[in-house]
Order: sequence, then structure tokens, then C-alpha cells
Amino acid sequence: MAVAGPAATDLEVVRGKRAALFFAAVAIVLGLPLWWKTTETYRASLPYSQISGLNALQLRLMVPVTVVFTRESVPLDDQEKLPFTVVHEREIPLKYKMKIKCRFQKAYRRALDHEEEALSSGSVQEAEAMLDEPQEQAEGSLTVYVISEHSSLLPQDMMSYIGPKRTAVVRGIMHREAFNIIGRRIVQVAQAMSLTEDVLAAALADHLPEDKWSAEKRRPLKSSLGYEITFSLLNPDPKSHDVHWDIEGAVRRYVQPFLNALSAAGNFSVDSQILYYAMLGVNPRFDSASSSYYLDMHNLPHVINPVESRLGSSAASLYPVLNFLLYVPELAHSPLYIQDKDGAPVATNAFHSPRWGGIMVYNVDSKTYNASVLPVRVKVDMVRVMEVFLAQLRLLFGIAQPQVPPKCLLSGPKSEGLMTWELDRLLWARSVENLATATTTLTSLAQLLGKISNIVIKDDVASEVYRAVAAVQKSAEELASGHLASAFVASQEAVTSSERAFFDPSLLHLLYFPDDQKFAIYIPLFLPMAVPILLSLVKIFLETHKSWKKPEKTD
Repeated sequence: MAVAGPAATDLEVVRGKRAALFFAAVAIVLGLPLWWKTTETYRASLPYSQISGLNALQLRLMVPVTVVFTRESVPLDDQEKLPFTVVHEREIPLKYKMKIKCRFQKAYRRALDHEEEALSSGSVQEAEAMLDEPQEQAEGSLTVYVISEHSSLLPQDMMSYIGPKRTAVVRGIMHREAFNIIGRRIVQVAQAMSLTEDVLAAALADHLPEDKWSAEKRRPLKSSLGYEITFSLLNPDPKSHDVHWDIEGAVRRYVQPFLNALSAAGNFSVDSQILYYAMLGVNPRFDSASSSYYLDMHNLPHVINPVESRLGSSAASLYPVLNFLLYVPELAHSPLYIQDKDGAPVATNAFHSPRWGGIMVYNVDSKTYNASVLPVRVKVDMVRVMEVFLAQLRLLFGIAQPQVPPKCLLSGPKSEGLMTWELDRLLWARSVENLATATTTLTSLAQLLGKISNIVIKDDVASEVYRAVAAVQKSAEELASGHLASAFVASQEAVTSSERAFFDPSLLHLLYFPDDQKFAIYIPLFLPMAVPILLSLVKIFLETHKSWKKPEKTD
């Protein structure tokens, strides 16, 4: 029995060592990888290299221009060279990381018989009516007709004409350099109808450096999938004024045709409201010489904030809201006029605020008070009001008066209040703006995910990023090919996908989970299990190391 005691003790020691080694092996080989795998932050792969390449993207905006020459527009020798194609390309000088080049591809050809007949008519309006083709031209394309130098189609002092659609007329010249001279005139007309530095600067105003060039361009609304337009009648003195306005009929006759023509740029919704006892919040200045009240220009920004709190339209809206306010001043402050910076009354008695809307002051005729008791009935002249609001609406969408070349006759807009090439010019600007916005959003997202490693990147977020990158590339390709409609649709998809990925709620789940909180959670879990195993391993190591150093007994 004395011999069995030490043997049993040695066996228990060996079992203990084996158990400690087994637990350590299981913890290291199986437990640690399993814990690492189950607690790691899932991050789907993203196209970081493609996103970084978007910063060096070069946009080539191609404008297809068909140039049609009549019989006596150029010398006979030059007519025999037709048809052929000439390309004119220039870089838009903007302080932006994305290089933008404008490319006018001019396809020269002779006029067909029906075109010759139309261009020989008495007026340019008759010619346009005869030249209307059953099939509309593609978005972004232009057609320029070159007529004889002595043609009576245009006034003799005019060298060119820009029509309401995608057509223009340019006088020819009998000169050995006819194609070069006419080509420069065509480029000037095409630029006025499509792309200019001002148009692109306004589109990229939020992405350009803060300087006087871009500060003046921040008036138009940012590109969006939809817009909400609210017409509000402000009657601060209902005891004196019983105001009636036919807003439904005015919207149907004047606003809706304009919005229908503009429908390619986004979806629109229109509503109206009447607000009583809504004050401007600024006390006007009384002028005893004219017995009138005036609002100075420097007081106009203070008018919007008190009124905006009463509107309540932008709080629940997903899209940008445009507010158009018709203000009928109270009897105590009538008549009320708006002054410009020089102190002169504004002709329209209205003003607009960039990316917000416009306000028009509507004074009641003083003769109305003499013939009636209070409250007087006021019937608003909606024609005069809608002329002002439509002009403001055009400015807020960036549809400004074009800079036409010298001696160029500009046609008036169509009945919708919008020329076809103005819509094309807006789509050009919106496409470039969307690409710039999508590129900036994707770059910011890639930088954020690269700096913070514990943000979860789910598969649906990654798919949105891939979709946005592909849409940016597709839009750039379509712009270079002159396909404006498909380029604009792709640019909208790029913005939508990039912002959907950037603002995905799953990106914020682990954003505020620092490392010290990880240690506070895992140490109470692993420390009670790890200490006995580590102490056993240390003891085994020391005993093994001691046994190796113990000298062997020799006889």
C-alpha cells in the first residue's frame, strides 16, 4: 500500500496537466476563433478603387447639332463638300475637381426640298410652323438652319434667331472662309441654347469654393426627385378686407401648363391656403410725401422668419418646398411698397428669396374704401399675380434669360411659359449637379468607413454603393454620347442610391461603441475562465522546465 500512494499521486498530477492542456487547447484552437468570428463586425466589400477614381472623372457633355444649309447660304464650292461633321470642344473653366468639357458635334448637310420651301417663306414663324416634324427631336439635340445672307426671313439687322423649340436660324455668307465664320456663329447660338459657364456654375454652386463667382449662383433650387409648391394668401386684417382669389383657376391656367412642361425635371405637387391675422413682423416706414408705407431692402430678410412659422408646409415634406405668398397689407399700413437698394419702388412690388420662394404685396385700390363699408370686398387680379410668381418660379429653378450673341433675335416662350431648349439646358445642369452630389457623397462615405473600422456594412448598403457607382459611370457615358434623357435618369439614380447608402440607419449601430466598452463587457466573461487555465499552463511550464534542468543520476 505504501507503494501505491506515490503512484496514484503521480497519476493525478498527469491527469491534471492533461486536463489543463486540453482546456487551453480547446480555448485557443476552438473558443478563440469562434468568439472572434461571432463577434466580428460584418463589413461587405465596397468598390473603393472605383470611388476614388470618380474624383478624377472627366465629363464630356456632347451636344448634337444638325446644321442644314440652303442653296444660297454658302458658295457653291463649299456646298459640294457637304455632308461632313465638325467637332468643337472646349473646357469649362470652373474651380472644381471634376473636369468638364463641352463638345459640339456639328453634322453639316444640305436642306431637303420641304426645308427649302419652308425657309423661303415670308416670316420665321411661318417657317417654324412648316418645319414642325411629326417626330420630336431628341432631348439635348439642336437643329440650326443656315439661310441666305440676303434672306428676308430675318430682319436685315439680325444675324441669327433662336426659336422656342430646338431650332435656330443663322445667316450664311458668301466668303471663302464661309464654313469657319458660320461655324463660330453656330457655336455661339448653340452655347446660348445649351451649356454656358453661368449655367454650370449655378449647378455646381454648392461644390465650388466660396467666392463672388459662386455666391451669386446659389439662388436655384437643388436637384430633387420632387418639389412641393404652396400658394398662400396672407390677410392680416380680415375685419377690413374680404379677399377672394381664384387660385384653383389660376393654377390650372398658368401654373399647371408650366409644370407639365417641366415634368421631366421632377414631380410636382401644388396646394394653397389662406392665413388670417398673419403679420410680416416688420414695421414699414411711413413716407409723408406720398402718404405711403415702404419696406426697405435690408428689412426684407426679416420678413420671412415670422411668416414661415405660420406656413407649416416644410415640416412634414420629404421634398423641397417653394412658398409663394400674396400679402394684402392691413388698412393701417396701406398702401405698402417695396423699395430696392437705390430707394426706388420695385415695379412688381415683390421679392424672392433663394431656394425658399417669393412674396408679393397686393395693395387694395384706395377708391374701394370710399365706396364701401368695412370689410371691403377685394377680388385679386390673378393674371398680374401669376405673372410675378411664374417669373420667380423660373428664377428659382435656374431658368434665367440666356446670354444671346450680338444681333440675335430671341423668340418668346411658348404658351406653357417654357421653351423646349430651356428644359434641355435645365436637364444638362441637373445632370452635372447630380453627378457632383453623388460623387461627393460616395467619397465621403468611403472615407468614413475607412476611418471607423467598427461600422457594420450590410449587403444592401454595399449593393446601393455599387448601384450608385454604376449609375455615375453610365450617366457620364450617356452625356458623352449626347443622350441627355437617359443621362439625367441615371444621374438621379446615382444620387438616390448614394444618399440611401450614406444615410442607412445600420451604419450607426456600432458607431458609438468604443474599445473601452468592449473590455468592460468581455473581461468579466473571460477573466474567471482564463486565470485558472493560465496559472495551470504556467505551473506546467515551470515544472517541465525544472525537470529538464534536473541532472541525471549516474552510477
